[in-house]
Order: sequence, then structure tokens, then C-alpha cells
Amino acid sequence: MINQQHLAWIKENNISGVQCSLDELLLYQRYIHLLNTKPNSRVKHHLSGQYLAKTKGRGMEFDEARHYQPGDDVRTIDWRVTARTGKTHTKIFREEKDRPIFILCDLLPSMYFGSSLLFKSIQACHLASLIAWKAKKNGDKVGGLVLTNDTMLESKPRARQQALLHWLNQLQLGHQTLQGGYQQEASAENNLNSKQYAQERFQQACAHLRQVAHPGSLIYIISDFQNLSEPALQHLFQLQKHCEVNACSIYDPIEQSLPQYACNNLAITNGLATKVISSLSQVEQYNKSAKRHFVNQKQTLQQFNIKWLPISAGLPLHKQL
Repeated sequence: MINQQHLAWIKENNISGVQCSLDELLLYQRYIHLLNTKPNSRVKHHLSGQYLAKTKGRGMEFDEARHYQPGDDVRTIDWRVTARTGKTHTKIFREEKDRPIFILCDLLPSMYFGSSLLFKSIQACHLASLIAWKAKKNGDKVGGLVLTNDTMLESKPRARQQALLHWLNQLQLGHQTLQGGYQQEASAENNLNSKQYAQERFQQACAHLRQVAHPGSLIYIISDFQNLSEPALQHLFQLQKHCEVNACSIYDPIEQSLPQYACNNLAITNGLATKVISSLSQVEQYNKSAKRHFVNQKQTLQQFNIKWLPISAGLPLHKQL
């Protein structure tokens, strides 16, 4: 059952939960304080900027004072410490680095599902918008890929306001593309082919991400990960060697836990066969299987040193962060 406060928030902000509008993406600039995008690992990008690298050198941020050593630049001598201790000391600075933020927003067909508040695809667009607004606030360059069944829309990382608005338009356009053009015939063969095609599309997006993401980038992959395959995992494994990768797993509440009233009222499918839930034991069996699937998915990504952030499509985003 939908929380009345959440429903009131949806109506107040004119969010349909099914279609993506530019206005609702602009809304998330008010929630940037809820998101932490500080780097948790060493920044590896070669351009100077506002993040502190582990290497030491001349830069804008003072790190420490140490005894002067032959070869040190005399311009960095710390005369106050030298006068106080009687021994020559030099200043050491921590070098600053830039860190582009790159977002992969999965809008493949499996994302167009919602049982309560929002489609998973809408929640994915909301999160992609929030990350972009946070990046702008921090002065980061932001870019990304919007993956649909037919297209892969790319925005190169830039720091200007115009680039952010271009990214939001890409999200809206990508969401409309599938809604307007995707139709699937209800046959086992077509479902199987669609599943294989979706896995190939997700794999291609991960491969392209490796090509366009600069070392040291902060990567957000926003998806339900239903099309995550072993080849795609290998691309992500290689990506995390040079970037900080975050997996934002978008799920619908009914995917994790079926309600008891699902008995005789709900049909489930794996794309090849369909079965009607007819007993509470089947509900429990499904719930255990779903929980095991999500735990395995989380552990698989974490063992590749990819951070895991689960996001429900059944709650407003700002209520979860």
C-alpha cells in the first residue's frame, strides 16, 4: 500500500511515476545535500583540480612541514617553523586532482516496471539527475550514457551548466525512446531473444564505459542488473582498477517480497514460462529465492570491489538517502 505522504509528494510535484519530465529532474537540485560523492579511493586523473591525491608535491593544499633535504625548492622553506626549531624545514603540499563523474543509466525494458510508486526507470532517472546536480555543486565534470533498447545516448563530462541540462534532456529523451517504440510479442522464443539482446546491450554499454571513462573517474551504474552477464562483469572488473565504481541497484518492492494476497491473483514469469501463485508456500518460496538472488548479486559485485547501493522504486528517493 502506498504511503499517503509519499503519494502527496508525488502529486505536489506533478510526478506521474510512469513518464519522465524535465521538471521532475530539475526538482532534485534541492536534495543534493543528501548525497555524498567524496572520493573514497585515490584520485588518478592527471589534471589539476579540487580533490586531494595521495601523492605529494607542489599544489594548493598544505600537507606537512619536514626537515629540509638537498634538492628541495628553497621557495617552499617554512621560515616560521625554521625560526622556532632552529632547523631548516620545508613545506610539503598535497597535489590536487580533478575527478570526472560518469553515470550509466540503464533504461532497458526490464526497468519499465513498477508495482507501487514509480517505475524503476523513473527512479533511475531521478537518481541520475541527483548525482548530476551534486556534481555541479562540487564543480565536478559530469557526463554519462543513457542505455535503451535501441540507442546509447552519450554526454561527455563537462562542468558547465549547459552540459548538465544536456544530460537531463538525454535522460528524458532516452526514457521516451523506449516508451514510444518498444513492443514485445508474448512468446517464449521472443522473450528468450529479448533477454539475450538486453544482456548484449548491457555488455556493450559496460565495454563502452571502459573506453570513455578517464582513470580516476567516479562511476555510477544505475540499473536493476537483471541483464548483468559474465562478460559485462569482466568489463566492470577492469573498470574498477582505475575508477571508483558504484552499483546503484534499482528494485521494485514486489521483486523482493510478494504480499500474501498474491495467492491466486498473481502470475510470474521468467520470460520462458508463466506460473500462477496458488499457495502461501509458493509465496514463501518465491521470497526466499528472491532474497537469495539479491544477496548473490550484491556479493558478486562487491567481490569485484564495486560498491553497492540498493534503491527502491516504492519510496521517494530523498526518503532513502
